[in-house]
Amino acid sequence: MEFFGKKSLTILLGTTLSASLLLAGCGSTETNGKGSDSKDEGKKYSFRLADTHPDNYPTVLGDKKFAEIVNEKTKGRIKIDVFPNAQLGEEKAVIEQVQLGAIEFTRVSSGPLGEFSKPLGVFSLPYIFDSEEHEWKFLESDKGKELLASLESAKMKGLAYYDSGSRNFYSKKPLKSVDDLKGLKVRVQQNKINIDLMEALGANPSPMPYGEVFSSLQTGVIDGAENNYPSYDSSNHYQVAKNFIEDGHQRVPEVLMISKTTWDKLSDADKKIIQEAALESVKTQREEWAKFEKESEAKVKAAGATITKVTDIKPWQEKVKPVIDKYRADYKDVLEAIDKAR
Repeated sequence: MEFFGKKSLTILLGTTLSASLLLAGCGSTETNGKGSDSKDEGKKYSFRLADTHPDNYPTVLGDKKFAEIVNEKTKGRIKIDVFPNAQLGEEKAVIEQVQLGAIEFTRVSSGPLGEFSKPLGVFSLPYIFDSEEHEWKFLESDKGKELLASLESAKMKGLAYYDSGSRNFYSKKPLKSVDDLKGLKVRVQQNKINIDLMEALGANPSPMPYGEVFSSLQTGVIDGAENNYPSYDSSNHYQVAKNFIEDGHQRVPEVLMISKTTWDKLSDADKKIIQEAALESVKTQREEWAKFEKESEAKVKAAGATITKVTDIKPWQEKVKPVIDKYRADYKDVLEAIDKAR
């Protein structure tokens, strides 16, 4: 979902990456030795793919598989270098650079993408998916593909969804039921639906960049946060917030995407290769996700985290019903498609 970033790079990127794009374009053109494009091999490209997670995280492994497939299909003509661990900036800053064409590819959570393409905000609504199977049946449907396509109006092109499991709450204080969230200061992703969700559950929402969560938990600026098992583990949040409750309030898929500026420069043949490679990489990413999720749960349990399973989700759903009602008109057709996928 998210991970620690290097904030100093964000400022630097804002002023230099656009310049680098103008100087280097999306790579160099391969010639046939006479100064003209090689008709047999086409143009050579060197692209960058930004990810906020660490090198061994399932999304990064998916990114690398995507890059590997593209490299193989083009016999090295299109090279994609993956930059994990927020080396190119935090998610929102990277999204803006992708819009400009200064960074060619990124993998981001669909959560913040709701600010750039409203239909994708539906994934922030709570308890709209019953299970992983339900979620993926929708994502692979025509409506799911339509949501990816909606990014083009924001100068980006969604290539594929990646798995991110379900989001759950964790806190420095015990969490045994929905009532235990009352009054807790909980970090949320920076969008309006998440803020409304926390308030409906009785918590005090604290929007902040993900890279600030660990220190904020340590110092008591916040009492808790929410995420999936792999992020809870890889961010070391389990070390400072040892109470985890599996409520599965959201399933917010990841999105692998390309700058529309970059996409429009590609030949039809290269577009086909990029799209096919993205979809082929999903299998690897989902397999790695399933494995990592189990390993992360076992690791945090062994480290002393208290895990509470929610056996009756109805009290949670009742609390957030006003949030669903508030946004139902905005996402009517999408919610209908999600219901149909059950």
